[in-house]
Amino acid sequence: MDAEDRIALFLDYENLALGVRDHHGGRPFDFRPIADALAERGRVVVRRAYADWSYFDEDRRMLTRSHVELIEIPQRMGATRKNAADIKMAVDAVELAFERDYLSTFVICTGDSDFTPLVYKLRELNKRVIGVGVENSTSALLPPACDEFLYYDRLEGVEIPATAGRRGRPGRVSAPEAPQPPEPEPQPVAEESARDVDTLAVLVAQTVAGLQGGTSGAVTASGLKRTLLRKDPTFSESDYGFRTFGELLRYLAEHDVVELAEGPAKGDPEVSLPERGDPEAAFALLRSVVADLAGGGAVALSGLKDQLRRARPDFSEKKLGYRSFLQFCKAAATSGVVDLRWSPDTDDYLLTPRS
Repeated sequence: MDAEDRIALFLDYENLALGVRDHHGGRPFDFRPIADALAERGRVVVRRAYADWSYFDEDRRMLTRSHVELIEIPQRMGATRKNAADIKMAVDAVELAFERDYLSTFVICTGDSDFTPLVYKLRELNKRVIGVGVENSTSALLPPACDEFLYYDRLEGVEIPATAGRRGRPGRVSAPEAPQPPEPEPQPVAEESARDVDTLAVLVAQTVAGLQGGTSGAVTASGLKRTLLRKDPTFSESDYGFRTFGELLRYLAEHDVVELAEGPAKGDPEVSLPERGDPEAAFALLRSVVADLAGGGAVALSGLKDQLRRARPDFSEKKLGYRSFLQFCKAAATSGVVDLRWSPDTDDYLLTPRS
């Protein structure tokens, strides 16, 4: 019990409810998918929703059945009730952060960028912050501020209208009178999905390589997932068709992108890049990529490593014993694979392939 995260949940109810109704074909907001998602992350000990409940009378019963405390923000003459609800919610969250040391995670359910300063303040107070919002009504400023951001539309149990799209899988436009045409087009979806997984493989390989180079300890699956969320708080393996992060790692291991070994805790394996101990093969890869990019000219060192990883996601100069990518390129130049020179005009190293 003591190892569990204690979660405080705050719902900007008007923002959520109107966002769902506007973008989900008039469907009512359902709290259960959020409750289920948070149950997987810890123990929710505070649940508060803020609104003028005279506008959401039908939703009261649904929330009270889920043990959500309803904070009434009545509309007053000459005052904006939405701003009053936002201010009250922010004040309560900061107050709890100071008064309840046992609260480790704050969940802010809104898509309103006005709550971004609140997220920053909570993180300054050493609290983990999870955001929840409706995808099409969430400000682009809010998700990057959070430790993790969950789109309501992608949660298990949320019914998505047929016309709604998801990240990496844009919805097709079809005529209203012919709802069946998307059915005969499975191949583009499969190709899009394959490209998504290829991109994900590059991201995971790059992240593992960076963690291995920046720490002397083992890289665990849980540590890798936390790092991916720091890079992109909206990251979710389910967007790529995997039920769990472990299933994703097993898929990448089967395709020789990573290697898995028994970790310090059950269900938390160590993750590493496959050993690639042949420097000659790596030099040949470098020459091939430089030749493709050069087109008779020279290629700048900046950004070249990303091009190599697109060609081979598991590339890492550290696996070959080099401290940096520049050191690896200098070794390749010494071996006669490429020419490497400093260019004052571009303020960068330039590489050209040798014949």
